Amino acid sequence: MAVTRLKRTTTACRPATVRDRWRARNGRGPNGFSMLPWLLMGLGALSHLVRGEAANPWFGGLGLLVFHTLYIAVVFRAFDRGRREAPLTWVLLAALAALTFALAIGYGREWLMLFPLLGLAVGSVARRPRLLPALAFPLCAAVALVTVWRDGWTAIGVVYGTFISVMVTAAILALDETVRELRETREELARAAVERERLRFSRDLHDLLGHTLSVIVVKSEAARRLAPRDLDAALGQVTDIEAVGRQALTEIREAVTGYREGSLGTELDRARSALAAADVEPVVRRSGPPLEPAAEALLGWVVREAATNVVRHARASRCEIVVTSGPERTRLTVADDGPGPSPAAAGGAGTGLRGLRERLAAAGGTLTTAAAPAGGFLLTAELPASPDPTASPGGEEPSGLGSRL
Repeated sequence: MAVTRLKRTTTACRPATVRDRWRARNGRGPNGFSMLPWLLMGLGALSHLVRGEAANPWFGGLGLLVFHTLYIAVVFRAFDRGRREAPLTWVLLAALAALTFALAIGYGREWLMLFPLLGLAVGSVARRPRLLPALAFPLCAAVALVTVWRDGWTAIGVVYGTFISVMVTAAILALDETVRELRETREELARAAVERERLRFSRDLHDLLGHTLSVIVVKSEAARRLAPRDLDAALGQVTDIEAVGRQALTEIREAVTGYREGSLGTELDRARSALAAADVEPVVRRSGPPLEPAAEALLGWVVREAATNVVRHARASRCEIVVTSGPERTRLTVADDGPGPSPAAAGGAGTGLRGLRERLAAAGGTLTTAAAPAGGFLLTAELPASPDPTASPGGEEPSGLGSRL
């Protein structure tokens, strides 16, 4: 059922709390904290200092402290897209690289393990496919030169570790970012589906009630006028009111469950009955081959809106509805002989007509309004022979309450 689906989707798309947003940003997948345990690779350099085997230990200790500070700053900034692409992040990364090479060149041995940490920082920041090779390969080449110069070929594993650190970190974080974007897109699509369902329900219910109430009011007035002189005719109008009410209940149930399909023939019959009850002579002509269901539904809404407008606002004595279908396009015209539209109505500035125009435009059709050649109001709708069936539910909510403007 459409209502059940709407409730489920609405529950899934409820507004996120501060905790939910924090979890969405930091609690799913890698984040800055997940990069901190790798700092244990720097324990060798710290042990070298503690054992007193490093020259200038105060310089080495200060350099190690600054290295950790820069590393933490870079990796935490790397998980925020805006901060990651900011110039300050690249300045910090360049400072981290310069300090790493200075410490590795000055001390060698365990200090060479700072290079894989540098690779982690580079991979965290440089995730773009074109940017990554431009940084990874020159960095690994420079690391190879330093490690071979300081410790010979036995330290070549550091080069491999640095390369893996850069590439794997960048790949994992880029994949995680893609997954997050897909999750956000899915949630956005779910919210859009809820909004479309709400729009469909409110639009259909508005149109159905507007048309039905207009017909009931017109037929009630006719029954009141006929009752003193022709009781049987008045009872006929009351019977029609009962039938209209029952049909409205059925249509509302169908609109709620999302299974309502418009029928041009049914809407033409209802328009003929409503116009006759309002003392407007209905003239309905239809020619050409049968229409596809999508075209039937769209033109059915146009007939419903146009007939309701004539009944409520036209003050006309005659209304002519003509449907002409061809192999390529279908044309519907509704013309009355009332006093004529106001300038705003002729421009189609009203909510109902504007909503119909958007709905037809989405299906490749058009809706125009103007003064009729013989006076009155003229509405013309055209559709391709095979309109897009997915376009009919869209568009702005048309006003079924019969706003002639």
